[in-house]
Amino acid sequence: MNKSFYIATMGCQMNEYDSEFLAQQLMEYGYAPADDPESADIVLINTCTVREKADQKAMSLLGRLTRIKAKKGADMVLGVAGCLAQKQGQRLFDRFPQLDLIMGPRELTKIREILDPVLFQQRKMLATRLDLPPLNASKTHQIQKGQVCAYVSIMQGCDNFCTYCIVPYVRGREISRPPGDILQEARLLVDQGVKEITLLGQNVNSYFWEGPGNSYTFPSLLEMLGHIPGLLRLRFTTSHPKDLSDNLIRCFQDMEVLCPHLHLPFQAGSNSVLERMKRGYTREHYLDLVDKLRDAVPHIAITSDVMVGFPGESHADFEQTLDLMKKIRFDALFSFKYSDREGTVAAQLHEKVGEKEKRDRLKVLQSLQKEITLQKNKTLEGKRVAVLVEGQSKKGAQLMGRTATNKIVNFPRDKGNMGDIVNVVVKTAFINSLKAE
Repeated sequence: MNKSFYIATMGCQMNEYDSEFLAQQLMEYGYAPADDPESADIVLINTCTVREKADQKAMSLLGRLTRIKAKKGADMVLGVAGCLAQKQGQRLFDRFPQLDLIMGPRELTKIREILDPVLFQQRKMLATRLDLPPLNASKTHQIQKGQVCAYVSIMQGCDNFCTYCIVPYVRGREISRPPGDILQEARLLVDQGVKEITLLGQNVNSYFWEGPGNSYTFPSLLEMLGHIPGLLRLRFTTSHPKDLSDNLIRCFQDMEVLCPHLHLPFQAGSNSVLERMKRGYTREHYLDLVDKLRDAVPHIAITSDVMVGFPGESHADFEQTLDLMKKIRFDALFSFKYSDREGTVAAQLHEKVGEKEKRDRLKVLQSLQKEITLQKNKTLEGKRVAVLVEGQSKKGAQLMGRTATNKIVNFPRDKGNMGDIVNVVVKTAFINSLKAE
């Protein structure tokens, strides 16, 4: 009987990429994917810990899986990977004695070395080194049949140390992958039928690689990838405003393959809050960047992250955030309440904002953004848009894809095949999607 594995992925696109890497390593080790944890021999939770809610979801899932583990005993290996594993370490073993292994995000390349003592010696394994190189999937990244879009990690870690952020502590300091490895992985994906690649990193636009006689910045990496035959679309996430250069803005003008969409977190609209967050820019600088982007590419879509209730955030500070939103009119916004992250500077700050106030502010902010998003989407009604066909819609009765500006479109099944770019006319616009024919 074949051995099998199950990976539960929680959190961001980076975690999805990491889980794909883990899956490939396990398949090369002779394991096959399982449909559910009950039938799997190896069960891994790939976790996120950026916000408190992510911790709670991971702990809840881990509690359910340990009950399955208690029934199956040695017939099932149960492990936790990713950022929560890095942060909690031994404490997870103390809280969940049924766990067999804990490994941080930098240890994923050693999954087989970590598994062997568990499988053959019944040893518990704790692996949380941060001084290891980033994942290199350039020779192993295999896609699912019919997959049109794929991720490629170009770097790991972060050197910014924003006062609220746990990432530098759980993913380590910033390290970029060699451009040749990135190019090789991207070509492998395109050769398998991928049409769109999204480059991933905690701060992609600070990518830098220096080798013998040559060096590469993020714009030069984009230009190199833009010449891959068969690649129709190129995206990237996430960017930091302090590292958004004029050269990168010019890439949006000059590269046809680079999608006119930028995710550029602003986090707060108040300079005093931005300073306490240690973000490295002002609201004026952020507004200037948006003006430059829209001067270069008037139809560019800009999305962002924002937080409410950072320690010391006054009502006037919050109003400045709303004002910035009204000035910029983001296409979409990922918004959340501040939560203390153990080990960060912000966790030690005083003047905490109460939970009720944070909830109230988030409700107001999200209501404003829904109104803006719907208004912007409504301007597309009656217009023809180019959509990359990615697969079936959620309900299965239609096809779905995205515009170059990253808007989801659902349209009749007879309008194209997977991987095609088709032109459709938008009939009805909603907050989260467009309906076309």
